[in-house]
Amino acid sequence: MAIVNIAKKKGFFITKIRSFFEHRALWMYLLCDEARKKGLDPEQFAPAAIRRCGCFHGQNAVKAGGGKSLKTLQKQLFPFVGRMVFEMKFLRVEDNHFDIDFHYCPLVSSWQKQGAGDREMDRMCQWAMEGDRGIAGEFGAELDLNKTIAHGDGVCELRFRRK
Repeated sequence: MAIVNIAKKKGFFITKIRSFFEHRALWMYLLCDEARKKGLDPEQFAPAAIRRCGCFHGQNAVKAGGGKSLKTLQKQLFPFVGRMVFEMKFLRVEDNHFDIDFHYCPLVSSWQKQGAGDREMDRMCQWAMEGDRGIAGEFGAELDLNKTIAHGDGVCELRFRRK
């Protein structure tokens, strides 16, 4: 699997914001690496911790947006800047369905810079997406993740569906 993750949108502002997301991914990578060095399996704690973070953000987004419509999720968590950073394309935005594609991932970029292998990036991506699954749960929805850049698909397909 060849991971292709090339930013098409560039510029000072977008690059700076991407660096914040890369920094978050660096923390995640280094925490998991240190855990492994100490004989701990990050699989045993990373997904749950990241999901808790997503639940926290999802609860705040529901409160701020005044409801659990997936239109609210889109407005609260995927503003213009985020769309530019991840090169997002909204495909469907409805109360019970929200389909979005990401064409660039700064987290993958960070993991590549650390020398993470393809399998490791795929696994870390799945853990990172637990945050989005936590957010989805707070909106009474589930998240299907059929394709990811970290898996070598060239796009991340996020499909939020009301339960």
